[in-house]
Amino acid sequence: MCRVDRRITKGVCGVGYLPKVSNIVLHKGEEPPLSGEKGAGAVFFSGCQMKCIYCQNMGFSQKGVGFEISAEELACAFLKVQESGAQTLDLVTPTPHIPWIVKALDIAKERGFKLPVVYNTSSYERVEVLKALEGYVDIYLADIRYTDNSYGMRYSKVPDYWDVTQQAIREMYRQVGPFDEEKMRGLIIRILVLPNNVGGHEKALEFIASLDKKISVALMSQYIPHFGAKQDELINRKITKDEYESALDKLIELDLDGWMQLDEKERVTTFPIDWRCKI
Repeated sequence: MCRVDRRITKGVCGVGYLPKVSNIVLHKGEEPPLSGEKGAGAVFFSGCQMKCIYCQNMGFSQKGVGFEISAEELACAFLKVQESGAQTLDLVTPTPHIPWIVKALDIAKERGFKLPVVYNTSSYERVEVLKALEGYVDIYLADIRYTDNSYGMRYSKVPDYWDVTQQAIREMYRQVGPFDEEKMRGLIIRILVLPNNVGGHEKALEFIASLDKKISVALMSQYIPHFGAKQDELINRKITKDEYESALDKLIELDLDGWMQLDEKERVTTFPIDWRCKI
């Protein structure tokens, strides 16, 4: 949609034609069923269709740090993730790389790949693209960043975030339903509570409840004002305890369930995987 031929130049997402990976690690910081004992096999792709001014992954999501590899090498890396004992294959910011991810999954499955596939997304996704993923994704791990398009433009440089996200989440839900830990399948929605209710968490939670109260919600409190956010009057600070508890109260009021973050949350750790392959 950015009308760029990525065989010739980089797209708005910041990457070119080949899949580009920053790193692959065992990540214990995802939601508990996705991490398991050893961690989720998190594949951090370079590039992103959003330009969040507070992005904690700025180096690879917007500055393009990473390694270009082939679809065959990516398939090999997926198999190495499985060999490492990962609970899931966690594809982080995968959207610019979907054609190669699909090809890599086809190759890996022919060679015995069986891990549940997690599509870790900002939810700024075209429905047509999500439909092309049906049958490849087991778990959609989807953000709701904003419920006001003007904040989406101000903080992530996209003009229609909430309009797009509602349709995208409905399509994800149609494909996999609410998350079922026993089946390791379904939709999980993440809400990062932002200062001054910039994210519109109440409206987001009401949208989720109207779709299905069985949808698991991860209510996150770890916002830090990185980069451009430091100069913005609304989001230049961490959230307060009252702001987080207000969001939690709304979640309880709507009879939703999932995961919350308390003051005693344990330190998140990652462990390297030897994922580089020579094909």
